[in-house]
Amino acid sequence: MLKKQEKRKRRHIRIRAKVKGTKECPRLSIFRSNNHIYVQLIDDQEGKTLVSANDIKLKKEKLNKTETAEKIGNLLAEKALEKKIDKAVFDRGGYKYHGRVKAIAEGARKAGLKF
Repeated sequence: MLKKQEKRKRRHIRIRAKVKGTKECPRLSIFRSNNHIYVQLIDDQEGKTLVSANDIKLKKEKLNKTETAEKIGNLLAEKALEKKIDKAVFDRGGYKYHGRVKAIAEGARKAGLKF
């Protein structure tokens, strides 16, 4: 029987085979740990991170993990729009689309980023 992390890695490999980011339409990549969440916009052609955001600075506010994730999505979209990036492809990182991952996507969409 496969462990939860091995299943996630397999899903992630399958997703990454299909999803590629460019400078005009970067890949929105998510990494979720038990305590923190990290989001990046990546140009895969050059292998560079264009914009990144995480929740470490937001931990001062008393929010639950899902609310924090939505704020991170908002923050990332605002930074991206400052750099004139308005479209992205969504890479959920092998995580299932619910909870914090869904909250990031909805927060980024509300702030103006298009998937």
